[in-house]
Amino acid sequence: MNARTLQSALPPALAAKTAALEQTLARIARDHAPAAFSSSLSVEDMVITDVILNRNLDLEIFTLDTGRLHQDTLDVIAAIEHRYGKRIRVMTPDPQAVAEYVATQGLNAFYESVELRQRCCGIRKVEPLKRALTGKKAWITGMRRAQSATRAALPAQEHDAVHGIEKFNPLADWSEDEVWAYVRALDVPYNRLHDQGYRSIGCAPCTRPVVAGEDVRAGRWWWEQPDGRECGLHVGPDGKLVRAQAAGKVTA
Repeated sequence: MNARTLQSALPPALAAKTAALEQTLARIARDHAPAAFSSSLSVEDMVITDVILNRNLDLEIFTLDTGRLHQDTLDVIAAIEHRYGKRIRVMTPDPQAVAEYVATQGLNAFYESVELRQRCCGIRKVEPLKRALTGKKAWITGMRRAQSATRAALPAQEHDAVHGIEKFNPLADWSEDEVWAYVRALDVPYNRLHDQGYRSIGCAPCTRPVVAGEDVRAGRWWWEQPDGRECGLHVGPDGKLVRAQAAGKVTA
């Protein structure tokens, strides 16, 4: 589907936001090459995936297969290939690091403390992300400000001090309703767990459906305090893990 046909299938306001998204992604591909899009295979990320692949933008798409994902999440990888005829890059954790963690701490030790949970995330997500971004000048995420308090001040563009590259969050000002309106209007494939009450989806043992009144990411690491529910992939400008929002600003 070309850009004009794509936009004509959307309500005017959403078509305008989609056009802006296309322009942003095209600019990143042009001015920050080589750049990559890190997809969690969430519904937000499927919007960006759809634009990149429909426009044939020179942006790599990769995802992190932690080894603990739901089968429904893994099915999205196949759905992308079937829909667009293209494969995305799948990054996996170092098997020795995983084996050592499981042998010394236990398979589900992440329930025992925040430290052990973050260590697991570090092995299964943070280190593979670092490898995926090696040699890149920029990376793109599908994060939105409305997802949680920790992301309320999310900028559309920021410098990633940890990886030393530019980071773009082009859906920062999109609402959940806008994301779903796009997906439904264009019949974009998505993770079917969303139909079962999952609004943010990570590893299977660390994700549950949310209930009325909870924020989008309440089902992630639900046994922990809300102000610490990040995995370490996304950090503040000082290179520290973003943990809480206070007085309108995100703090570490």
